[in-house]
Amino acid sequence: MTPEQATDLIRLTLVVAVEISAPILIITLLIGLGVSIFQSVTQIHETTLIFIPKLVCFTITFAMTFPWIMKMLIRFSYEILVIHWGNVISLAHNAI
Repeated sequence: MTPEQATDLIRLTLVVAVEISAPILIITLLIGLGVSIFQSVTQIHETTLIFIPKLVCFTITFAMTFPWIMKMLIRFSYEILVIHWGNVISLAHNAI
């Protein structure tokens, strides 16, 4: 396996990880920002006020995006196991 092939596999893995986590992280970030603004305006600093909405929105977003996440993971697994399998095996043999 050449360094370019290893770099491509690592890049592919990172891109899939970012694609999968982005919707959940963005929604959680926006909810946290909204609750923080609300806390600043009302001067209510309750720790559960930020935790509960984030948890609820995380759960809802995860439930809504779960089929898409599974599709992405299956496509990624197929790509690694079928298309890049020879490269992975040669990388494993070189590491030993």
